Amino acid sequence: MISKKKALFIITITILVTFSATLAGSTYLGFKTDDKIIIPIARYNELREIESKYEKHEFIAEFVQENFLYDKDMTDIFEGSLKGMLDILEDPYSEYLTTEEFNSLIEQTQGEYSGIGVYVSVTEDNKIVVVSPIEDTPADKAGLRTGDFISKVNGIEYSGDKLSDAVSVMKGKPGTDVTISINRVQKDGSELNFDVVITRQNIKIETIKYELLASNIGYIRITTFDQQTDEDFNTALKALTTQGMTGLIIDLRYNPGGLITSVTEIADVLLGETIITYTQTKDGKREYYNSDKRKVDIPLVVLINEGSASASEILAGAIKDTATGTLVGTKTFGKGIVQRIMPLDDGSGIKLTVSEYFTPNDINIHGVGIDPDVHIELPEDAGYGPDYLEEDIQLQRAIEIIKLK
Repeated sequence: MISKKKALFIITITILVTFSATLAGSTYLGFKTDDKIIIPIARYNELREIESKYEKHEFIAEFVQENFLYDKDMTDIFEGSLKGMLDILEDPYSEYLTTEEFNSLIEQTQGEYSGIGVYVSVTEDNKIVVVSPIEDTPADKAGLRTGDFISKVNGIEYSGDKLSDAVSVMKGKPGTDVTISINRVQKDGSELNFDVVITRQNIKIETIKYELLASNIGYIRITTFDQQTDEDFNTALKALTTQGMTGLIIDLRYNPGGLITSVTEIADVLLGETIITYTQTKDGKREYYNSDKRKVDIPLVVLINEGSASASEILAGAIKDTATGTLVGTKTFGKGIVQRIMPLDDGSGIKLTVSEYFTPNDINIHGVGIDPDVHIELPEDAGYGPDYLEEDIQLQRAIEIIKLK
């Protein structure tokens, strides 16, 4: 282990760093003379405890550096130890992010990056699963579906605990190819395994699409909730209102979620005075998100399916619990936990599950999902949205409900 001489050196350095400022007159912190800092025994013992706590880490790092057969950058070893600290939590949504990974995550929330265009998550049995492909992206055009399992990327196997690594490989320079190995469980229970080669491109996510349907029924499709979504939603709502909208359909199908601040801003426009959602930490501390009295007072239907997750479920759950509108489609994905993203000084960061969220009726849907008010299965090969109205029976039913209100 570390020698007494080295231990003393570490303590000395710690003291010098901690007390670089003049501390004369401080009973707890100690005081400085010409060539040393004198501290109370209690503070000295604290520093000894810190040194002892990380002694094993320092010893192993030095042992690896001196004895490992192959060259390995110490920075990589250090960052690996930080990743391990979060990996041990066995939570697929919590992770340490290198500077590159953290920047990549921030890019996604801003709605633009380079890759194949797919939202993925992790199953309870540690598999990478497609939550939804993003509309009109390479993944969507290649036929990836909600529920597909990604077993390999470029021939290398990735389990759920290596999600970030798999995502990093799927991203890349526009115009380059990546091979995705898919395991698809079909409705009859049989499995289909195949590879698909997808060409990466710049992904600019348009989170809001809207149009006025027949009978003055407004249609707004929300593909995800990023920093711009609530503002774009209000723009769409204003345009449809100007055109004479008398009923509204919001399409959350294959919307994997996003920022809680974005979805609650949109819910505020729709719900009237109520609780939208609240989050609760392990200590029972709650944070409430409320809407005011103002609301869009027209008939409302929300389309959901198994690809509607997280922030989508916040909106769907609030609308269902407050009877503000009717949910049509199939049961949602079931992600009811919240991650906090915390940047660190060197550009890296951590993503940590810190709370779970509840609907206005105190329901946590994590691992359960939200059932629609009107259950309708979309045929497997059917398109969806206004361009496929003749085969989109979920949208057809939503229109019928609006007309009856």
